[in-house]
Amino acid sequence: MTRTPETLARHELVGLDVRVTVASDPDLLDIEGEVVMETTNTLHVERADRAWQVPKAAATFAFTLPSGETVRIEGERLVARPARRTEHTGDSTWR
Repeated sequence: MTRTPETLARHELVGLDVRVTVASDPDLLDIEGEVVMETTNTLHVERADRAWQVPKAAATFAFTLPSGETVRIEGERLVARPARRTEHTGDSTWR
């Protein structure tokens, strides 16, 4: 399945460019780079000169799809084990 704005929350996020657009911690605001790892509660974002561990629940993210389209997702929607979130079917908040 192709990553689209409607289905992005159900897809693999590693490899996408991301920017933190809203954060409860002002130090996290405007962090940007590539998602290099994802855990249940965090996204690990790297740039050539720096790396961050950003709590999903404390932020809103703007992901850039390969098509160049930007998709904004509240981190609360991403809080789950990545494997479980991406293979979830049926009636789901990620659908």
